[in-house]
Amino acid sequence: MANAPKYAGREAREKWGVWYAHRFLFWRRLSQLSILAMFLSGPYFGLWILKGNYSGSLLLETVPFTDPLITAESLASGHLPDSLTLIGAAIIVLFYALVGSKVFCGWVCPLNMVTDTAAWLRRKLGIRQTAKLSRGLRYGILLMILIGSALSGMLLWEWINPVAALGRTFVFGLGATAWLILVIFLFDLLIAEHGWCGHLCPMGAMYGVIGSKSLIRIKVIDRTKCDNCMDCYNICPEPQVLRSPLHGKKDESLLVLSKDCISCGRCIDVCAEKVFKFSTRFDHSGE
Repeated sequence: MANAPKYAGREAREKWGVWYAHRFLFWRRLSQLSILAMFLSGPYFGLWILKGNYSGSLLLETVPFTDPLITAESLASGHLPDSLTLIGAAIIVLFYALVGSKVFCGWVCPLNMVTDTAAWLRRKLGIRQTAKLSRGLRYGILLMILIGSALSGMLLWEWINPVAALGRTFVFGLGATAWLILVIFLFDLLIAEHGWCGHLCPMGAMYGVIGSKSLIRIKVIDRTKCDNCMDCYNICPEPQVLRSPLHGKKDESLLVLSKDCISCGRCIDVCAEKVFKFSTRFDHSGE
């Protein structure tokens, strides 16, 4: 292994510059912070760009956006949401089904900044030990939430939803939510690398299912360029999705088609050999 995990991307920075090695990270942070700013513009400045939170909101007090999981919970519990909520859920499902795999997780979710910070600190401290958790566990948790909502008649996930809770803290302060965010941070830092997003989060599981056939995909341009430095594996929150496109057999697709990819582009950033690019699922050139 050419670089230890804590130096992932160093060769790309030295070869192509700091901007090249961080450009998609920059755009992701700008996207996440801009969405937060749109939520905060109303409470702080009286200009309501996005009113509500990550579970449900209105864009310019007109266009509804609704979290698909909370809508599914409502339906499972026997409560039919109002038409505005259903329209908001349909808009979100259609958007993420078309655009890219788990784009919400990589480009919108505010908790991603917390878990990315934990992963960065793990690399800096050289923490290698990690609990062995199944990546399919999040899909089991998603199923249990829906079954539990059906049996209890309640929206079970909303009791502890850390994504919506973190969004509210920027308006109302951390308060009782602080412990939940701290637990997730420490879990990712000390127990399981990318533990929350990669193994437990039911929202990520839901967006994985929604975006499983989406258009925008990461693609391996040329497998022969790969020098096996492992930087992409070390930086990727879902490294298992890279194995087949990067090191698969000749007849295996060069596209990252796994529903677990969060379309973050960090593999593109840190690759000094420029092996990866953003493309579409219809790009079969080189195969």
